[in-house]
Amino acid sequence: MIIRAFGIALFVFVYAQSTAQINPYHYRLQKNISVSRGAVVSAHPLASEVGVAILKKGGNAVDAAIAVQLALAVVYPGAGNIGGGGFMVAHLRNGKNIALDFRETAPAAASRDMYLDAAGNPQLQLSQDGHLSAGIPGTVAGLFASMKYAKLSFKTLIQPAISLAEKGFALTEEQAADFNEYQKEFEQLSSLPVAFVKTAPWKAGDTLIQKDLANTLKRIRDYGQKGFYEGETAKLIVAEMQKGRGIITLADLKNYTVKERVATEFDYKNHHIITMPLPSSGGIILQQMMGMIEDKNIAALGFQTAASVQLLTEVERRAYADRAEYLGDPDFVQVPVHTLVSKKYIAARMQDFEPGKAGSSAIVKAGNIKESEETTHLSVIDAAGNAVSVTTTLNGHFGSRTVVSGAGFLLNNEMDDFSIKPGVPNMYGAVGNEKNAIAPGKRMLSSMTPTIVLKNNKPYLVVGTPGGTTIPTSVFQTLVNIIEFGMNAEDAVNKPKFHHQWLPDIIYVEEDFDSNTASQLTAMGYTLKPREPIGRTELIQVQGKKIIAVGDKRGDDSAAGY
Repeated sequence: MIIRAFGIALFVFVYAQSTAQINPYHYRLQKNISVSRGAVVSAHPLASEVGVAILKKGGNAVDAAIAVQLALAVVYPGAGNIGGGGFMVAHLRNGKNIALDFRETAPAAASRDMYLDAAGNPQLQLSQDGHLSAGIPGTVAGLFASMKYAKLSFKTLIQPAISLAEKGFALTEEQAADFNEYQKEFEQLSSLPVAFVKTAPWKAGDTLIQKDLANTLKRIRDYGQKGFYEGETAKLIVAEMQKGRGIITLADLKNYTVKERVATEFDYKNHHIITMPLPSSGGIILQQMMGMIEDKNIAALGFQTAASVQLLTEVERRAYADRAEYLGDPDFVQVPVHTLVSKKYIAARMQDFEPGKAGSSAIVKAGNIKESEETTHLSVIDAAGNAVSVTTTLNGHFGSRTVVSGAGFLLNNEMDDFSIKPGVPNMYGAVGNEKNAIAPGKRMLSSMTPTIVLKNNKPYLVVGTPGGTTIPTSVFQTLVNIIEFGMNAEDAVNKPKFHHQWLPDIIYVEEDFDSNTASQLTAMGYTLKPREPIGRTELIQVQGKKIIAVGDKRGDDSAAGY
């Protein structure tokens, strides 16, 4: 009994030290904070609190971003992950800009037509559900690639996640509902019982304990990157693959590499924007859209008047038409990036814009690609002026819904982001081409748009969002709301969003979109369609010595700082 009591006391001490007195069973959402030292915004309040605890320990923004990603893998399994991938954009206090690509890649055994039946028909259930839909995970490699910019030890950064997985945390109402909704899919697509399923329905306040995930995190803590891509965890991944027609091998895992890319940078009206290059389409789309409005007096048109929405819609239409036609993994295909973002080309794209008259996607000869919206984003800034913007994904909600038996984490279903059959519409009416066709080792095209805006050479905005193809338009509109319409950070995030992606030729609007504006757009000839909330934007704004951090109203997103 004495030994057991000592063990419990030791755990409580270590847990308290690792999470800086964070209570995983009683916590609250903070949607809008104003602080002076450092701030974190993420999809879950516990993850945001972990990030601030790391800043208080002396870590920088990169340290905090690593710890937050690991915590999200525990407390936000719908999109937070170690079985997926993503992108990091950072601006360091020394002026260095970083773009890390840890996007998933296609396994060596992948092939262009792997999801087609004998008659050449797409089998979408194979690209979206279960083992065969998984690409090689990149998240863990991305964490270690970013460690060279961090200050604290990896063991310090991963400990909060281990503690949260091992001893559990209280579920929010939204999470409990999610687990209940996806119970049958977890049971069908995972080979053994998983932590997300229990006999009675989940309810808010229930504790989720993930012992297998805790052990996986401990192997990463003890053996570094090899603790995931080699050894016991790698064997568990491959064993899971073999249970369900998956094709990821030990060699695939061992050979995965992170790409350090050259960040996309451009100026917009006395602001310097830093964002993600290919294989994320987001940076190019954002640069094109900002370029198309740069010579316009957007502020004079007014926020979400028919005139301003029409202009932004036509800008979005043109950028997404180019996305479908030209973009793919630059390591595999030629992409005319310099032309696409050149001032001459961008000006030419807007020559046929007619105020007051709806454009038509029928006149644009290009394809369209649709992605799932279940990504997650985090934004961090520290007292020294380091800023980090990270977007990660499993693709679909809970990814493939396949949990690696004995390892406790979900695999992505990222292979569905390739063009499964180039030139043929999928079930969403989406069309891609050869540039995004499946090939071994290739990265599938993404829309993730982690972004940092500098003003007077110092961080001004740190922003990003989940939302599939709606990501670039949400980031675009958030920037326009602040830079052009002069909105405060909270309104810039929470005011209604809209989205046009070339095909289908529809303006998607949130339910609180202004009805008068909608009527005027309909009269111009546009088709509008209400939809569920668009994205979950995480925004940090620096105003002199004040840091404002906002978590989107559309989810459990929460800000923390000091």
